[in-house]
Amino acid sequence: MSEDIDSGSSREIIKDKLRQNFDGKIVRKDLTKKIKEGANVPVYVLEFLLGQYCSSDDDAVIEQGIENVKRILADNFVRPDEAQKVISKLRQRGSHTIIDMVTVNLNLRYDEYEATFSNLGLGGIPISEEYAEKYDRLLCGGIWCIVQLEYDSGEDAVPEIVSPDGDRLQSKRKKQKDTTPISIRKLTPIQLPNVDMDSLKEGRKAFTKEEWLDILMRSIGMEPDELKEREKWLLLTRMIPLVENNFNLCELGPRSTGKSYLYKEVSPNSILVSGGQTTVANLFYNMGRKSIGLVGLWDCVAFDEVAGIKFKDNDGIQIMKDYMASGSFARGKEEKAASASMVFVGNINQSVDVLLKTSSLFDPFPPEMGTDTAFLDRIHCYLPGWEVPKFRPEHFTNDYGFITDYLAGFVRELRKEQYGDALDRYFHLGKNLNQRDVIAVRRMVDGYLKLMYPDGAFEKKDVEEVLVLSLEMRRRVKEQLKKLGGMEFYDVNFSYIDNETFEERYVSVPEQGGGKLIPEGICNPGQVYTVSRGKSGMLGVFRLESQMLPGSGKLVCTGIGSDRGAKEATNTAFNFLKANAKRISSSISMITKDYNINYQDLQGIGITEKLALPTVIALSSIALNKPLVSSMAVLGEISIAGSMMKVDELANSLQVCLDSGAKKVLLPITSAADLGVVPPELVGCFNLIFYQSAEDAVFKALGVE
Repeated sequence: MSEDIDSGSSREIIKDKLRQNFDGKIVRKDLTKKIKEGANVPVYVLEFLLGQYCSSDDDAVIEQGIENVKRILADNFVRPDEAQKVISKLRQRGSHTIIDMVTVNLNLRYDEYEATFSNLGLGGIPISEEYAEKYDRLLCGGIWCIVQLEYDSGEDAVPEIVSPDGDRLQSKRKKQKDTTPISIRKLTPIQLPNVDMDSLKEGRKAFTKEEWLDILMRSIGMEPDELKEREKWLLLTRMIPLVENNFNLCELGPRSTGKSYLYKEVSPNSILVSGGQTTVANLFYNMGRKSIGLVGLWDCVAFDEVAGIKFKDNDGIQIMKDYMASGSFARGKEEKAASASMVFVGNINQSVDVLLKTSSLFDPFPPEMGTDTAFLDRIHCYLPGWEVPKFRPEHFTNDYGFITDYLAGFVRELRKEQYGDALDRYFHLGKNLNQRDVIAVRRMVDGYLKLMYPDGAFEKKDVEEVLVLSLEMRRRVKEQLKKLGGMEFYDVNFSYIDNETFEERYVSVPEQGGGKLIPEGICNPGQVYTVSRGKSGMLGVFRLESQMLPGSGKLVCTGIGSDRGAKEATNTAFNFLKANAKRISSSISMITKDYNINYQDLQGIGITEKLALPTVIALSSIALNKPLVSSMAVLGEISIAGSMMKVDELANSLQVCLDSGAKKVLLPITSAADLGVVPPELVGCFNLIFYQSAEDAVFKALGVE
């Protein structure tokens, strides 16, 4: 009960502060939901009108304001299919007021400004240059406005230009056939025409860190009282691509967690590429029309459903890699630069534990992206979508937040500012971070600080808070790269060092502490884990499980399909054991027993051909009814004569053993010479057990002296 009272009183405090510092720029978010079902007008336009007419606590005033907004939209909003009806009404009456998206361009031929109306479908309408100077967003992609239009069809009529003061100015063009009888009498923006950053920075000083975070959550439609502190920061992370240039973010998680909502509904400066299919011309540069694509027109390009991302051009992903690394790309004879951030959102179909055990967290990406370490290394931030709650009605706020257009406006202006160097004042980064890691972490720190402290007033503890989160988000990418690329990405132990105390602190990712493929403790007899290269060319873990039945000395293998190499390896093992079983133990019978072995590819990389030694150990274990020593991984292979083959890529194989939970590793003595190239800290993680023959390997695996 006391918690409800506390949250209620804190809401009142925040509301009062918002009224004092941001009056006219805030709106009650439940009002937006009420009217949104009506006219198909963007949320940011609707909220601007509500902010003008419903900025009160008085229910009567709010009701009257809602009626006014509905009436304005009903009478003046132009639907594209009714454009000709509106123009006809304008001609009959001589004047008419409309709501439409207006863009202004300078006509160099006549040296005057012209307006273009989006839904009305009109262009080339003369407009006073004072509007263009006063509302600069008219020239930068256009804004929604209430416009009073006049119609004069007199024979000698030359379009007049009306200034904001009402003075009538003569157009510089003469009466011609292509001139229009329509002129603009008055234009009033219903989006914020410009954003005063000084008033924002001054207003921010009135709020604490917790209050400001709650305001940002309510501004994107979420109710912070229903969210944990970590969940708030994760939702804030979604906003970094809007506030940071050339920032690459990936979020994969369960359905209905609002992954694409922010980029589609909340920000007018981002575009969501639905379905994932696109072309190089659409995304980057159209060489036919000599026009730049989406990356030059929007602040953020988000791809929905990453599993379906597909370029119709073969070089699409290569150009995207170039752009994600440098913010520029080459098309034709010239190099183009752009500042749009890239966002990849999609669904994870399995649990995170299963994904971490069996493949990588980039598994939902199409194969040409999800296994390309060069592409994945360019992703600055992996947001753990599985930690964001599935949204229910109570997660959406009914309280006051910034008008969406104001939020988007100041977030866009913040792209021009840089706070990332604040990191160097208090900390420096550990040795495990390479240049790409440093760039990613700096951009995230910069983004968090700009969103949370736009006035630049933050302390050391504030920088440390966002630095730890930034290191975690980047380490998540690096951990998956280590799985896919092996020793090349070995350095994942991210840390930061305090400039005053020189204390080094390490940052981990929460999900890495999950279950392991190779369990602790003693397994059943006949159960063996081995690490080797699968059919896909990747290293992974394979499990063998065995059964012994009365019979006539047959071996039945399941789980290897029609793979010829794997079948030959199992036959090699069985024939070797037939010839040498008595040298291991006289109680192993190869004539009166049948053996069944199931081979499991635990990481989905295709079955391996190096199964002879693990099969010999598994058959010996089940025949003697003696389990392997605990947490053991078997490396190496034998020929039919029993000669040993050394382990290829020993360092990478040991890294896979470590990630899979092995504590002991069975190695051929021939691989001892290769230990010099393995990092000492990796070797120190295991109890290495060397064998000198296949029989020796069986004894040491079963713990027999």
